[in-house]
Amino acid sequence: MSSLLRRHPRAGAAGAALAATAALLVAGLSGSANAGTAPDARSGGAPSAADTLRTDAAPPALLKSMERDLGIDRKQAERRLVNEAEAGATAGLLSLALGADFAGAWVSGADSGTLTVATTDTRDVPAIEARGAEAAVVRHSLAELDAAKARLDEAAADRDTTGAPVWYVDVRTNRLVVQAARPSAARTLLSAAGIGASLARVEKSAEQPHPLYDLRGGEAYYINNSGRCSIGFPVTKGTQQGYATAGHCGRTGAATSGHNRVAQGTFQGSVFPGRDMAWVATNSSWTATPYVKGAGGQNVQVTGSTQAPVGSSVCRSGSTTGWHCGVIQQLNTSVTYPEGTITGVTRTSVCAEPGDSGGSYVSGSQAQGVTSGGSGNCSSGGTTYFQPLNPLLQNYGLTLKTTGGDDEEPPGEEPGGTWAAGSVYRAGDTVTHGGATYRCIQGHQAQPGWEPPNVPALWQRV
Repeated sequence: MSSLLRRHPRAGAAGAALAATAALLVAGLSGSANAGTAPDARSGGAPSAADTLRTDAAPPALLKSMERDLGIDRKQAERRLVNEAEAGATAGLLSLALGADFAGAWVSGADSGTLTVATTDTRDVPAIEARGAEAAVVRHSLAELDAAKARLDEAAADRDTTGAPVWYVDVRTNRLVVQAARPSAARTLLSAAGIGASLARVEKSAEQPHPLYDLRGGEAYYINNSGRCSIGFPVTKGTQQGYATAGHCGRTGAATSGHNRVAQGTFQGSVFPGRDMAWVATNSSWTATPYVKGAGGQNVQVTGSTQAPVGSSVCRSGSTTGWHCGVIQQLNTSVTYPEGTITGVTRTSVCAEPGDSGGSYVSGSQAQGVTSGGSGNCSSGGTTYFQPLNPLLQNYGLTLKTTGGDDEEPPGEEPGGTWAAGSVYRAGDTVTHGGATYRCIQGHQAQPGWEPPNVPALWQRV
């Protein structure tokens, strides 16, 4: 059985086509080289992925927490952030090049120094290795696994899945995994979805996820002077300021007060179950900042919202347990709580406890999502799930508050182009800018300075 973490009051490309694409990748992409276009003159040369994602913005307190929770030293922590940024860009480019053959990607090693990219076609191996990644040839494409999971989500909608509360696409094993306290419940669910043993694996687990019940990301707020949750990320909507948080923390219209019990705002939108997303509009006494509360109360700056790949380090801030780190285990996970099933969350090895719900997940300086639920605790360890931030921003039309940009609302669409600051882009989306067409290689929310010609880690010219 699952539970939430809110504190209660008591409480295949064809071989020839791929070869041509691979040639372009090898010729045009090395380190910080631009993807398919020359560096933009205005930018003074195209920045690397690590430059774009500001891995240098990680404060000493964040690196220290990574050392403690991941068992690594300072140099490994610093290299890890750089390697993960570069791996995300490389994996994004290879995903586009491999097309229907692509079967996922992940990083491994103490400093995330190894990127593995999976494919269903042995002819893709040279293109993968040419980009410095290891190749894994597998049976099922990521599209096939995602489609199977969608069928499983549909089959679960009309069933009690507390006996098999967690399922996800595991790119490392190339399987759809169902975790179950009662394996028979998992087999029944898989049968109802028409998914055979070649595609899925049942894993015995005693995990019982639950929501973490109990304007800086990670700080406490109170709902209707009762339950307590944590701020995810400060945001704006036009001139209105507020913050993103978990949907299970409060329903639309619920009033909030801050960590100091001063009147704060009102829930403007809330989705739970199904997803676990919400946002709160605050009154004029509260100002949105581009920070998350880190170890020792230090500010951890947020510079964007680029999604990190599987295996990446991720740190969480919450009002009960503070700052803890772990790794991203799986994307596209579904988890059943007593209140219902949540889809599309990310599974991590970070611990959390009641009251941490809604709080911030950050990889380096990139916002990842808001705490949904989990199992275990920060004494014995546990598993947590977060609602990815970009779908939340897109759903409510919110703009993430970031450092390095103007305090004003980002400008809209460029004249003669479709790229627009403030828009949320998914991998594969195409835009025009300056008379050229670009394809997104990593999901993110656009911001001033991240125009496609300037950030080859995020966009490829086509």
